[in-house]
Amino acid sequence: MRTAKDPLYRRHRFPPEVISYAVWLYFRFPLSLRMVEEMLAARGIGVTYETVPQWGRKFGKPFSDRIRQRAPARGDKWHLDEVVISIAGEQHWLWRAVDQNGFVLDVLIQRRTRAAQRLMKKLLKSAGTPPRVMITDKLRSYGAARAKMGLHVEHRQQKALNNRAENSHQPTRRRERIMTRFKSSRQAQRFLSVHDQVANLFHIPYPGAATADFRRASRERAFATWREISMTSAIADSRPLRIASFGSAVD
Repeated sequence: MRTAKDPLYRRHRFPPEVISYAVWLYFRFPLSLRMVEEMLAARGIGVTYETVPQWGRKFGKPFSDRIRQRAPARGDKWHLDEVVISIAGEQHWLWRAVDQNGFVLDVLIQRRTRAAQRLMKKLLKSAGTPPRVMITDKLRSYGAARAKMGLHVEHRQQKALNNRAENSHQPTRRRERIMTRFKSSRQAQRFLSVHDQVANLFHIPYPGAATADFRRASRERAFATWREISMTSAIADSRPLRIASFGSAVD
């Protein structure tokens, strides 16, 4: 197994391929930490469930940053939506923006109900140019933020048009249940920022007449990109890996 030269893996006992595979499982699928531990154990990888979130915290952001750098330009139609989530017994607002192809543009968690302007500033900073169309529900914060920022874009406020943004909250709801709710707004922001970028990488918006070869090729490109951003030769070898069990991720 090839050892990556990326200094990000320095002082880690496990090979980069194992760490990359565990991080991929953690962010890509709605699995509990013990489920990830068991799936690794099935391949002969003795990693404790406490180690998996440690790797997620250390490697998640660098991986997601590299995914953003390699991502193509997103669509010019932005769907923005907000949903209430409970964190440590307190009500918070999760704001999310997706484009017309279903790719998540950004997320923001705030206690205030008027964080639309901050979300739009984040979007403009990363996109560089304003959208052609902005679609939201009838919450007044979006129109007020648009006017205050001086954005001259078409703004459609109709709930029926915003199903794409509303549906994008469903993976978060599933993860929220698996994780027994988020413990803090900081943890939720950090996790979802990485989770959505990993989902973007493996999200393939299939055309209606897409062939099996097209889907297979698209998925292979996603795996190739993951290998590049994680500096590994593969997500995981298909053969069982016999690696000693350690309780800590770092020496």
